[in-house]
Amino acid sequence: MPTSTEPVAFDLAVIGAGPAGLAGAVAAAERGLRVALLDSAPRPGGQFYRQPAAELAAERPQALHHGWAAFARLVRRLGPVEHLAEHHVWSVTAEPERGWRVHALTGPDQRQARALTAHQVLFATGAHERQLPFPGWTLPGVVAAGGAQAMLKAGLVLPGRRTVVAGSGPLLLAVAASLVKAGGRVPLVVEAAGYLGYAGGARVLAANPGKLLEGAQHGALLLRHCVLLRPRTAVVAAHGDERVEAVTLARLDADWRPLPGTERRVACDSVAIGHGLVPQLELPLELGCRTVRMPDGSPALDVDDRQRTSVPGLWAAGESTGVGGVQLALAEGELAGRAIAGETASPRALLRTRARLRAFAELMSAQHAPGPGWDAWLDDATEVCRCEEVTAAEIREAVTELGAGDQRTVKLLTRAGMGWCQARMCGPAVSRLCGAADDGAPTRPLASPVPLGLLAGSDVEPFSQGAPR
Repeated sequence: MPTSTEPVAFDLAVIGAGPAGLAGAVAAAERGLRVALLDSAPRPGGQFYRQPAAELAAERPQALHHGWAAFARLVRRLGPVEHLAEHHVWSVTAEPERGWRVHALTGPDQRQARALTAHQVLFATGAHERQLPFPGWTLPGVVAAGGAQAMLKAGLVLPGRRTVVAGSGPLLLAVAASLVKAGGRVPLVVEAAGYLGYAGGARVLAANPGKLLEGAQHGALLLRHCVLLRPRTAVVAAHGDERVEAVTLARLDADWRPLPGTERRVACDSVAIGHGLVPQLELPLELGCRTVRMPDGSPALDVDDRQRTSVPGLWAAGESTGVGGVQLALAEGELAGRAIAGETASPRALLRTRARLRAFAELMSAQHAPGPGWDAWLDDATEVCRCEEVTAAEIREAVTELGAGDQRTVKLLTRAGMGWCQARMCGPAVSRLCGAADDGAPTRPLASPVPLGLLAGSDVEPFSQGAPR
């Protein structure tokens, strides 16, 4: 492919080859559009359909997934799509009269520039996990819940021999089920929220029997393996010298504050922890796309009934519009692909599927929203920003003594969020420590690290992006 000065033109560029991106790319290409599908991974599937590394020669990768048949069918239909694997998109800029220019890095060290132009762009950029820190969370052996699942799917390895799965959200049950199926020992699943609140959404649950069945299957598997479920409980500390050796659990009140006298210590050699997923929005936010706040406080792209964002020519599907699972991502991706290809009316069955699954997603989001008292887990020495080693005491001082009222100001005063992850790990926690009830909407001109030499020698102006009107 030519460099950024000689971009290749497409009708549609799809960013992200997870379920939503695959469905959107296939739907548009099968209706005559020239489609490019860009993704940072070597193979399609995203985080949900992450596959073992090729050199492991896994004979049955589908054993680690459900819904594999739908994914396999989509991959077989990728023929007319230009699939650009191992392309790390770092910016999308306006291209006069041609729509958009998509900039990516590729090659073994991600130092080779690639670019293409497209009349329209579909963001299917997925999500990353929300982490709420606690004393000891930086110990080796403490991993993200989704990270534990990724280790298993991509590397066929377990995070440890005895893993406590903790945090909040339906992902925990899936992670625990995956670990025990692979031979791991999971003594406990620790859920900070509860499940009784789902009773208020009985109508939504009844409309989604597949979700109930999936949950029941996970529950039955965990019961067979003697895995205990502890709702309204959290890991409030991890202990160990060279790696985690035990965790302290505590019961929580309705605001997620630990109840005195309920602490108990559990031995383990690994912890898989996460508090739900947060949409990954750096690229569309830099282009001015409007967001809405989901019930759990996470920002998501505001789209219409055809998956159009607030910026003409930009579309979104999947977790970027609010975390809702693989079936919703597939439905939204197909709806977007059809609409981009010019279909004036979406299939009613597909619209009903999206509405039903979106209602369930919002119910989940509300039930597992972090409580305002979670910061009671933190002592002053807890590192909130692990990249820059910024402690809870430093962030609290920036807020109470220096008047910081948002994540950006705390970043300027303490360096929290200036490290390698660019606040993907600590951003939600810092935002909430500032008194916000949400995770903040991250904005940064570069969505991934870019060599300075590329910026210096490029005709692109990444700091003055704008949408065509």
